[in-house]
Amino acid sequence: MGAGKSSVGRWLERLTGLTRIDTDEIIAAQTGLSIPEIFSKHGEGWFRDAETEVLRNLAPPHPSIIVTGGGIILRPENIEMMKRLGTIVWLTGDEKKLFARASRRTRPLLQTADPRSTFSELFRQRESLYEGAADLSVDTTPLTHDEVAETVLSKIEKELAFQE
Repeated sequence: MGAGKSSVGRWLERLTGLTRIDTDEIIAAQTGLSIPEIFSKHGEGWFRDAETEVLRNLAPPHPSIIVTGGGIILRPENIEMMKRLGTIVWLTGDEKKLFARASRRTRPLLQTADPRSTFSELFRQRESLYEGAADLSVDTTPLTHDEVAETVLSKIEKELAFQE
């Protein structure tokens, strides 16, 4: 949360010309509700089920950029599906900076009495999951969205060259 996944996804789309698929956007379009509205009306469990269903149905006909919500990593079945879809890139950063970024928008999971503490708990919970699942990671702390996108592309190109 706050790492810039959606923004970086849009930059990668511009830089590569690849199709960008955003799981949150798909869920919002299918329901006619924003993500905060979905959480409010249906709850987190319903949203997590919807995320899993979207992943299960993804079968892009050509290479694509798939952007997910930060909590998608919580279900092992989602990790397996993401690995089958391609390279998992973990956008990480300094926790304090990520919280500052995440706080700029309404985040359903941060609508608590102590958003900072909640963020810290989510960060710790997800960090090891991403560390275990990710093929590549990029520290977004000192970078702009376009710099993150360029770093992602550079790392993927190096990874592909290494595999050849």
